[in-house]
Amino acid sequence: MIRTLPKIDSRMILQFLLLISVILMAFAVPGSAETVEQNAEDIANLQTALTVLWLIIAGAIVFLMHAGFSLVEIGLTRTKNTANILMKNFMTICLGVVVYWAVGWGIMYGADYAGLIGIDQFFLMGADNALWNSWWFQMVFAATGATIVSGAMAERTDFKAYLIFTVIMVALIYPIYGHWVWSGAGILTSGFLVDAIGVAHHDFAGSGVVHSIGGYAALAGVLVVGSRIGKFKNGKPMAIPGHSLPLAFLGTLILAFGWVGFNGGSTLDGNDPFISLVITNTFLAAAAGCIAVMAITWMKTGKPDPSLTANGLLGGLVAITAACGSVNNTAAIIIGLIGGIVVYAGVMFNENVLKVDDPVGAIAVHGYSGSWGLIAVGLFALGTNGTILEGAAYTAEVAGLFYGGGVQLLLIQLAGVILSIVWAFGAAFVIFKLIDLVIGLRVSEEHEITGLDIVEHGISAYPEFMIHEE
Repeated sequence: MIRTLPKIDSRMILQFLLLISVILMAFAVPGSAETVEQNAEDIANLQTALTVLWLIIAGAIVFLMHAGFSLVEIGLTRTKNTANILMKNFMTICLGVVVYWAVGWGIMYGADYAGLIGIDQFFLMGADNALWNSWWFQMVFAATGATIVSGAMAERTDFKAYLIFTVIMVALIYPIYGHWVWSGAGILTSGFLVDAIGVAHHDFAGSGVVHSIGGYAALAGVLVVGSRIGKFKNGKPMAIPGHSLPLAFLGTLILAFGWVGFNGGSTLDGNDPFISLVITNTFLAAAAGCIAVMAITWMKTGKPDPSLTANGLLGGLVAITAACGSVNNTAAIIIGLIGGIVVYAGVMFNENVLKVDDPVGAIAVHGYSGSWGLIAVGLFALGTNGTILEGAAYTAEVAGLFYGGGVQLLLIQLAGVILSIVWAFGAAFVIFKLIDLVIGLRVSEEHEITGLDIVEHGISAYPEFMIHEE
């Protein structure tokens, strides 16, 4: 049986559209001032509801990034440490929720003291729906910053020691720097430094606040804990392949998806007209970073390296995170391209010069590329005056060096880079040293060889395929 649509006369369509128009006009034309006021109130309420919903959804997307981090880390490490890495990432988010609720939020967004720290709103005292919604979105960022450290220190770090550091990271290290940048009252957005330079620091979604802080804290941890057994032979770095490239690539794609919420949600306004530009810039940079590293490894070795290429994509994402709401598409591609180059150069520098062992490349991806992202704002920002971003609420207030804005923005961005390195690396180094002195940061050589799954958790992630190493 053949189904056919009934024939409809064009006059019937016109009559129907005319009827609809009359009905809509009857509802649209206000009958009184009271109706106008009610319509305005209804529109305002709808806009508020859209923003609340957008931040909840964006936060949920960022929350999913913890699955991506977990898969990247287990994919690029060995089977005997899989359960341990999963537990570390799982507990990072669970501890992060409670610690950021109790302490982190208050230090980051509480009433300012001397531009350095927040001093109230601990345990979200006196919170309402607006505060709970803001806390939710900011909490997933805080936990993300802590997770960066996990991968860099994988396969030789004591589980208890890592948990202690995670608590301190979410309670103090991350929120203090976050207060300097995002509270509106910190030393990088107000006070003598801003007065001297003439413009505030700009970090749209956290190239510095989240990624640099996590990356340089990871560098401190790796230096204190030392390299894995067998990573260096006579000073030369040796490859220790991960056990599952498919898991690493799946995790990378989940992380990339997470940036929809990470950068898109950072408009903090579900009605913002520039969300699409933010997300477009984000993924142009990601693609450029990925292509750059693939090309570099192909030219250097004759074969494109998969794991480094995946990290190139992440490097592009990290680099654009500060600038995605302040630049055009062409600049986004350039920023991402250089972000990928920074990742490759950073990995080589870490292994061949610093002699540090970072199994997942977290230091280069988040630390070095995050710093480049802050600098890029000072070079490529369009400003709001007479540009495509005129009227944008969340963009750099002045143009960067390459767009006629002079050196002001670049100088304050460089100040943020320096402070992020000094604070994150310095504070983390002290904390890791104290943990090492009190309980020990690294597992024993015997336990490292056996694998942390059995030693720390009494279980294997792959019981049917246990690999015994001598």
